[in-house]
Amino acid sequence: MMKRYNIIVNRLTLSVIICCFLFFESAVCVAQQVIKNYTVYTGVAKVKDAELLVIRKMEKDEQLVYLTVNPQTLSTELLPASGVGFKQMSWENAKTYFQQTAYFKAYSAAARQAIALQDAGVTHGFPKDKGITLTIDLCPSHKPLDRIIFTSLIKEFAKIEQPVPIALSITGRWMLTHTDDLNWLKELVAKKEIDITWIDHSFNHHVSPTAPLRTNFLLEPGTDMNFEILGTELSMLQHGLTPSVFFRFPGLVSDQQVVDKVLAYGIIPIGSDAWLAKGQKPSAGSIVLIHGNGNEPVGVADFIKLLKSKAADVTNKQWLMYDLTESLEDEFGNHKS
Repeated sequence: MMKRYNIIVNRLTLSVIICCFLFFESAVCVAQQVIKNYTVYTGVAKVKDAELLVIRKMEKDEQLVYLTVNPQTLSTELLPASGVGFKQMSWENAKTYFQQTAYFKAYSAAARQAIALQDAGVTHGFPKDKGITLTIDLCPSHKPLDRIIFTSLIKEFAKIEQPVPIALSITGRWMLTHTDDLNWLKELVAKKEIDITWIDHSFNHHVSPTAPLRTNFLLEPGTDMNFEILGTELSMLQHGLTPSVFFRFPGLVSDQQVVDKVLAYGIIPIGSDAWLAKGQKPSAGSIVLIHGNGNEPVGVADFIKLLKSKAADVTNKQWLMYDLTESLEDEFGNHKS
């Protein structure tokens, strides 16, 4: 049975994230919601006839609030504690209690894929028809967002599928320096042109051009996984985003130990079987990876080319974009024992 890691939030460090950032030798202060005492917490919340798994608790605007996941649909939501039936539960007991749900089946599948140095986690969904699940990574970058990805999707699917589902793997450092781009994405969501699943992609996304994979990215010695995971989630919340129950490893690089650490936070690693910039071709149900941070023009160009080649199929509803949570719900909820 997997070891449940002791997870302690450095509240002083995370409070610094809330209020002020030091970046490029200048302090950038942002007026954001006040969230305190953000921590890992496990229990079951009962809302009407549904039972939700609690994975975090926090104080938001002086109220106790839970971050919950629906174990049947894998969707997350913030839930005020007041008026909610709640029972605290250990992680191991929660796994037993919800073991037959799509969430824990996907969780177990990701754990089984932990051995590979690259691309651990869930890499494929279950489509009803031909189509893909698009994941776009937003690693730290000085360059602006590749907005053409989103405008092209909206244009192609305008009469077929709105909002267009997209999963964005976002880093804390990208959020620090791309306020306008982030606000633009939120506007597209508000206008119901796209629907975004927000994936934790670590805070710093450290990478060395010379270090071998076994000591690179999150495998770099001295990496503070608590900050990389919870710091990013907290930054999302400060920007009005609800973290999903998914995590993407920077560079898709991991090992057994770091996968176990990520799983200990109750989040599911998401890989890809079609990283377009590496020449990997998508098939029906593929979790496609491109970078939208301006650093991967080849991948963006390949995706636009793919999108145009599927124009007729899109019109005939034979090639669709799939929501990541719904795709995994189908894969692990209805079709897996």
